[in-house]
Amino acid sequence: MVMMPEPAFAAIEAVQSPGCRRIFLTPDGQPLSPALAEELSKQEHLVLLSGHYEGIDQRIRDAMIDQEVSIGDYVLTNGTLAAAVLIDALSRFIPGVLGEEKSLTHESFSGKLLDFPQYTRPAEFRGMSVPEVLLSGDHGKIEKWRTAKSKEKTAQVRPDLLT
Repeated sequence: MVMMPEPAFAAIEAVQSPGCRRIFLTPDGQPLSPALAEELSKQEHLVLLSGHYEGIDQRIRDAMIDQEVSIGDYVLTNGTLAAAVLIDALSRFIPGVLGEEKSLTHESFSGKLLDFPQYTRPAEFRGMSVPEVLLSGDHGKIEKWRTAKSKEKTAQVRPDLLT
């Protein structure tokens, strides 16, 4: 089943504004990345169209869509979850959304590396301890440890990011 053009045209025309970006969430779109999320976060008005069933009539794509975005190489039953993922990914780049602005630069994919392991209190739990370096208070050593662990995890899980 393919979504008909009439309802989609009417819905988009009802909510669009001059200069808005109209995005269709589809598995064959441009892959969502941190850079794309940041770019979209700067847009004043986004209109998101999420398809269902087999997709949408091509005329909707041709006449009403400015950009097509994919959240990954898989197919969902509908695009609603993809739209939610896109909104969450881009909202992090809007000033004031995150409580800690360093969160944008100290996490997975911010520098082509996956995130380092995270620990909190207590220092020991069921025989498992927080690494001593993290308890040392030596910020230089802690940063070196985090970088090493990020590189180690990336090499194990996502070596493609290191090329």
